[in-house]
Amino acid sequence: MHVTGTVPQSAPAPQDTVAAPTPAEDSTATTGRHARRFGLPVATALVMGNIIGGGIFLLPASVAPYGTVSLVAFGVLTVGAIALALVFGRLAERDPRTGGPYVYAREAFGDFAGFLAAWAYWITTWVSNAALAVAAVGYLDVLIPVNGHRWTACLAALTLQWLPALANFAGTRYVGAVQIVSTVLKFVPLLLVAIGGLFFFDPDNLGPFHASGGSVPGAVSACAALLLFSYLGVESAAVSAGEVKNARRNVGRATIIGTTGAALVYLLGTLSVFGTVAHDRLVKSTAPFSDAVNAMFGGTWGGWAVALAALVSMTGCLNGWTLLSAQTPYAAARDGLFPAAFARRRRGVPTVGVGVTVVLASLLTVYNYTSGSARVFEVLVLVTTFTATVPYLLATAAQIFHLLSGRQELVDRARLVRDAVVTAVAAAFSMWLVAGAGYAAVYQGVLFLFAGVIVYAVLAARRQRAA
Repeated sequence: MHVTGTVPQSAPAPQDTVAAPTPAEDSTATTGRHARRFGLPVATALVMGNIIGGGIFLLPASVAPYGTVSLVAFGVLTVGAIALALVFGRLAERDPRTGGPYVYAREAFGDFAGFLAAWAYWITTWVSNAALAVAAVGYLDVLIPVNGHRWTACLAALTLQWLPALANFAGTRYVGAVQIVSTVLKFVPLLLVAIGGLFFFDPDNLGPFHASGGSVPGAVSACAALLLFSYLGVESAAVSAGEVKNARRNVGRATIIGTTGAALVYLLGTLSVFGTVAHDRLVKSTAPFSDAVNAMFGGTWGGWAVALAALVSMTGCLNGWTLLSAQTPYAAARDGLFPAAFARRRRGVPTVGVGVTVVLASLLTVYNYTSGSARVFEVLVLVTTFTATVPYLLATAAQIFHLLSGRQELVDRARLVRDAVVTAVAAAFSMWLVAGAGYAAVYQGVLFLFAGVIVYAVLAARRQRAA
């Protein structure tokens, strides 16, 4: 894709809708004492912080039953995730507006595709926020006993959701500050294990290369099913492109640096845990990083340290995802494809989107604790693993469309082959994400998408009537 001197026009909006803001227009909404546009470091922290949540603290034990062949699966997935990151970087160069996949899908395929991308992404964010807060309570319980009573745990989960929301209400300046601090704090213990563990590495702890039986490709696929969603969040900088300084250049750089950095932490961390904790013990471990720290330095303080790191990690992740949960509906509302209230901004943040998102996530959290059953909640979490792939596939399809449309002003012939290969890998990665979600998640996710079709029909009818 070739970057031209002007931003290509997106798909024509109906006359009764609010036209999408140009990058220049969008930037004016972020001025002020409490609003600040993100530089490359904050944009990179947003990507890394959203990719690396709390799951990394359990990943080594989850894949240990398959043996070190899981590292091969990590490598394959890393290639796919970086290819997807490159595609987002290319698309952001063409159209550096807030909304990411929504903007790209609408530009290429029109309003309906854009709405589906925005709707699916919005569902992913607020359901994931509820899941992340509930999971964080488990780590908080190690430091402060809260799980002994249902309502105490529920209050803790709600607090963990509303604190990042308040940071968002305060303005993008504070969102960026929280993201930088939380990313640095959570990387200290992770890098301690990832790098320090290499000095305590014992090959005898690795166990067999292929421990699960069957074929090696089958084992790689089985591991991939557990690891596929470790890279969700590569789109973070693209979704917030309107708040990024020099977005044409920095969105792509932040996406690549953030995704590569997260991949290195994943790979080195898992390898170090494999080499410091005996395989038979790691398979049964519920806190692999704690066991690794204890094995490296002795004592039992590793559990406290890792619990604190996980809590910081999840809080930072909630901070970033809360911002993203409002950005896509904001972009869609500016185009008339979401209710107009979502287009309201204050201090650089779409406050209505943040408020609606945190309220929905809170209601889902309360329902989870009052129902007395985690199964419904777990099904909803699995749905998000499918809904997240919808904007990924639409964005990748948009890049394929641009490469094959024959518009020479948008395609750099010198980079055509490389862009085509990267896009093909990203498309395969996105399809693999769909397959890894499982039949039940795809079934439930399609129902969520069909509900969105009804919402789109209502909004389209209102626009038509107003016209």
